[in-house]
Amino acid sequence: MRVRIETDKIDTQEYEAADCAFSQGNNWFRYRTGGFIMHDNKLLFVKSNFGGYYYILGGAVHLGETSKDCILREVREEAGVEAKIDHLAVVAENFFKGKDGFVDGKDCHVLEFYYLLTVKDMSGLKNVTDDGEELCWIDIDKVPASDIKPSFVPERIGEILNSTSILHILEERDR
Repeated sequence: MRVRIETDKIDTQEYEAADCAFSQGNNWFRYRTGGFIMHDNKLLFVKSNFGGYYYILGGAVHLGETSKDCILREVREEAGVEAKIDHLAVVAENFFKGKDGFVDGKDCHVLEFYYLLTVKDMSGLKNVTDDGEELCWIDIDKVPASDIKPSFVPERIGEILNSTSILHILEERDR
């Protein structure tokens, strides 16, 4: 299937704010970034309003936006702090069955770019995202036993944080 965007018919402001996501039938696709932020031997997570699990701070890449620009924007918007990218750590192809919210029951496919980030000034850090989800610090030692999505994050956190090369992860267990 080909998708053609006729930019002369799209308002520029609308185009820049459009998420790279689409649905077809019962399938939903999204292009997303996430950022691993570590401070005092803890990692920053978002506690989902749906199901109580945790996930890495980030969000949908907008049309015309790079994944790097997206994660820096998302951290600024959702956490209230300025981040610096250390390096791309993971490219994940994540397949799962949607639960709750607008993806409930959908067959989801998310292409995710995860970066290791540094934040020098934590003074502006919010407690809650713009969507009303809680920002939580989890001790790195407790990450493997925590309910974190996608499933590869708690299982491979040591490898993710310590690898010098980009990991390519295909996650299909939650389909």
